[in-house]
Amino acid sequence: MRKGNNRWIEGISKSVFNKKNFYLLLAWSVFVYLVDWTTLGIAKLNIVSLDFSSIKFYYPVYGTLGLLFKIHMASFVLILTMAFIILPKLLNANTKNFLMRFSIYAVLFYTFGLLNFHPATGMITGSIGVILFSTLIMLEFVKLNTNMKLNYHELMERQKKLDYTGSLTASLIHEVKNTNQIIKGFSKMLNKIEFMTDRDNGAIEMIMKSSEHLRELADNYQEYMKASKIVLKVDDLKSVIYNAIEMSQEITKERHVEIEFINHFKPLKAYINKTYLEQVFINLIKNSVEAIPEGKEIKKITIRTEVVDKSILIHFWDTGNGIPFENWESVFNPFMSNKDSGMGLGLPFVKKVLIEHLGNISIVESTAMGTHFQIELPQNGLVDLEQLDKGSA
Repeated sequence: MRKGNNRWIEGISKSVFNKKNFYLLLAWSVFVYLVDWTTLGIAKLNIVSLDFSSIKFYYPVYGTLGLLFKIHMASFVLILTMAFIILPKLLNANTKNFLMRFSIYAVLFYTFGLLNFHPATGMITGSIGVILFSTLIMLEFVKLNTNMKLNYHELMERQKKLDYTGSLTASLIHEVKNTNQIIKGFSKMLNKIEFMTDRDNGAIEMIMKSSEHLRELADNYQEYMKASKIVLKVDDLKSVIYNAIEMSQEITKERHVEIEFINHFKPLKAYINKTYLEQVFINLIKNSVEAIPEGKEIKKITIRTEVVDKSILIHFWDTGNGIPFENWESVFNPFMSNKDSGMGLGLPFVKKVLIEHLGNISIVESTAMGTHFQIELPQNGLVDLEQLDKGSA
């Protein structure tokens, strides 16, 4: 689900819509159905009419346990109402559309069932409702299956592009490392020059730090190309984000973009690859800075961390021009870029790295006021780590 301020909705959805309650409702429905076939549930049907109308309809005469049927129908209405509130918050478009239509068809089916109470129609309307409901649901299943297949083929195409990108990367790593050695060598020479100002020393220190990050990134890429996996270890996610912000300060200062990092967790430990994740946030910052036009009044990037259940959520807001809804998924495909100078590899790299961390990134909202990305990472082993810290202390 989309994470928002409506925590009470999220809490209710988790407590109501789960497998345990599904089986309980199934058992309850069968029980009520069997009771209603006896005089304990519905004793008989009487033909009645309202005082202000001549329309006649069947109305049940409830038995001793007739209240069960009323509770059951009330729960049906309540659950459908909750579904219509919760479904728009689902991130998966296929699941959301399928369940939304299923709920609408259920209301339609229920309406046809009510028409059974008219003496002139009998069970005809109910039978028509069953046929319509069954046909529409079958069509929705076919549509869902087709969409899932299309998504699978899109993923296959994305993987082919990533494989091609990997081949290009392998050939470039060697040249990058050689060029980086030259940068590092000349930086050391500059560091020995006398009469350097504090600003000059700070600039050289940043060059050295960026050069070291580039070396680690190239080494990690080389190891990844050999082993085809990312090496994860326990690290502090807070320091990773701070480092990424520091290494991106040149482009943010140049474009006059403010970065605000809100974190209330210390430390924020997780199983990660520090170098790769630093590059993830550098890519996101660079992408967001470039998305904010020069004439924008508010130029700001906000990063906020949150711990929900066993996941670490990192909310990433910018005040750029936004991403059209139809491109929310395609922006993570390689070589898909809206910028004239971009190759369209920044966000695909981000997506790939986070998936290999058993996490994900998605767009929660994007308008002309800006874009809200949500990163989700598993909080694996945090409890164990705290116990280890206490033990070592």
